[in-house]
Amino acid sequence: MPNRPRHAVNGPDMPAVGVPTQRDNDDRIWTGEPLSGAQAADIVSTVVHPRTPLRELRARGSRFLKGHSGPLSDLGAIALALLDVLLVFPKDAELYSHILSGVACLALVLRRRYPFLALLLTVPGYLAGWSQLAGMIALYSVAKKRAWNWQTMAGAVLMMLCRFVVWPLDEFVGQDWRHQVTNLLWAVVDAGMPLALGLLVTTRKELVRRLTELAATRERKQQLQAQAIRAEERTRLAREMHDVVSHQVSLIAMQAGALKMTVTDADSREIANTIRRLSTKTLEELRQLVGVLRTTSDDDGRPDLGDLRRLVSDCGLAVTLNVDGDIESIPRPVSAAAYRTVQEALTNVGKHAPSAAVSVLVQLGEDELVVRVRNGRPRGQRSPALPSGGHGLVGLTERAELLGGSCHAEPSRDGGFVVTSRFPLALPGVPAPQAPQHA
Repeated sequence: MPNRPRHAVNGPDMPAVGVPTQRDNDDRIWTGEPLSGAQAADIVSTVVHPRTPLRELRARGSRFLKGHSGPLSDLGAIALALLDVLLVFPKDAELYSHILSGVACLALVLRRRYPFLALLLTVPGYLAGWSQLAGMIALYSVAKKRAWNWQTMAGAVLMMLCRFVVWPLDEFVGQDWRHQVTNLLWAVVDAGMPLALGLLVTTRKELVRRLTELAATRERKQQLQAQAIRAEERTRLAREMHDVVSHQVSLIAMQAGALKMTVTDADSREIANTIRRLSTKTLEELRQLVGVLRTTSDDDGRPDLGDLRRLVSDCGLAVTLNVDGDIESIPRPVSAAAYRTVQEALTNVGKHAPSAAVSVLVQLGEDELVVRVRNGRPRGQRSPALPSGGHGLVGLTERAELLGGSCHAEPSRDGGFVVTSRFPLALPGVPAPQAPQHA
């Protein structure tokens, strides 16, 4: 048996490994005594993943930083603001300047939950004190949290005024125009830097979210295209079987019937009768198979209208759901297509109008299922206009047309959007459900 390579590792239940006699760096001789498989595995594991106190300390420190990143960032911001005040604070400053500057620095503890309030608390210390860095940090927090809205614009204007106006006011009035222009330029810089940085962070997060949604939309589109191709192939096979094979089997049955009526021999009549009976049975089974090919889809095991309430509750939107009829009796392909319609419509609302009220109607009629998703005009600030896939509604239209239905999307009169899909209930080989009886 050939020798095992020296770099091979034995498991706990494997035979012993012999270690060759050699000298180490300290000129000590290894005796060559065999090691068990468990000992060899433990040695290699220790070498690859050494269990040192330093390694464990780093792991604990990393877990602590991840779990307390928010409070630690607040403490760091307060420390930097206090350091900035201490470095530039004059010895002959007034007492109120000390107090206002300290309040401005301590107000940063509110910047994550109440960023605009924290900014307002830093304004007196910035104007009549020396807490410039505290004001800039507060403005950055507002821009990061609120994006580009009235609070952000008001905060930028306040920071510019605090930098432009010199306290006390008599000194500001006594300055010449050159000093005032210089102060104005520095005011734009001091307010523009934290504002731009906060908006950049917000836009980056939104871009990452949109790109993730775009990738998910493209994946759903590819799945829909694959399903459409398979459904088209099944339809083609069903058509071929119906037009060619069924026709040939029908001719065989007719010829057998004619043969049974014309021959006089009992055996021949029995053979003709058997051929006709088998042909008729084959034709019935073939028709059932054609129905299966036309109705079977890849939605088996996937969500349908029975999962609609969970979808509505997990979408994170203000949705009103109204279901009219027994959705359990709807054919599986129609139920799955209706679920995908609501899912895609809610996804689009989350992208373009997350603050709008949404209503979902699922109505079971006598011969069709109507699905209507309506959202109102968006309220509040809108997210930045970033690229979207634009293929979701196309996929819904293709899915509806495969089932013989239709899908329409159009803006509503109140500034919202409406998506309406209609699916026929009479599918080949599948009994249509009963519409609800209204008193």
